[in-house]
Amino acid sequence: MIEKKYRQYGVKEDPFVIVKADSGTYGMGIMTVKSGEDIHSLNRKQRNKMAVVKEGLQVSNVLVQEGVYTFETINQAVAEPVVYMIDHYVVGGFYRVHTGRGIDENLNAPGMHFVPLAFESTCLEANAARPNIIPNRFYAYGVVARLALLAAALELEQTDPAVQTKP
Repeated sequence: MIEKKYRQYGVKEDPFVIVKADSGTYGMGIMTVKSGEDIHSLNRKQRNKMAVVKEGLQVSNVLVQEGVYTFETINQAVAEPVVYMIDHYVVGGFYRVHTGRGIDENLNAPGMHFVPLAFESTCLEANAARPNIIPNRFYAYGVVARLALLAAALELEQTDPAVQTKP
C-alpha cells in the first residue's frame, strides 16, 4: 500500500517502515525495514538486539510505523525537528541531529545531539520572501504538528469508544 502511494505522489525513494519495541525504546529495539526479507534474514545478534530494550526488558510487542525520510540537515548531519505542544499550542522544540545516521534511520541513538529550534518569531507574513529562514521553518513545523495532533485526535475519537464527542 505504501509503495502504491509513493508512486501516486511521485516519491522516488523506496518506502520503508520502522519496527520498534512497544515498551519505551530509549533508542533500543528499533530497526528500519524495506522488505519482508529484512525481517527473515536477521542474524542471531540482530534478533537478540531487537528482543531486549533498556534495563533488560523483554520485547513482547512491536509497533510498525511508516517511515518518513529525514531530508533536513544541520552541518551536513541528518536532523529531524521535534515540536512540543501543550493543548493546541506549540511551546517549543529542537532538532535531533545525528552525524552517523542516514535519512532512513532512527536518529534517537548514541551519538545524537540536540540543536534548539528558533523562537524569534512565528509571523510568516513578515518574512514571506524568505520561506527557508529559521522562524519560518519553525512556523511550518508548528503547522504540521497541529495537523498531526488534529489527525491523532480524530483517529482516537473514531476508534476508541471511551472517547465521547461533545454534542
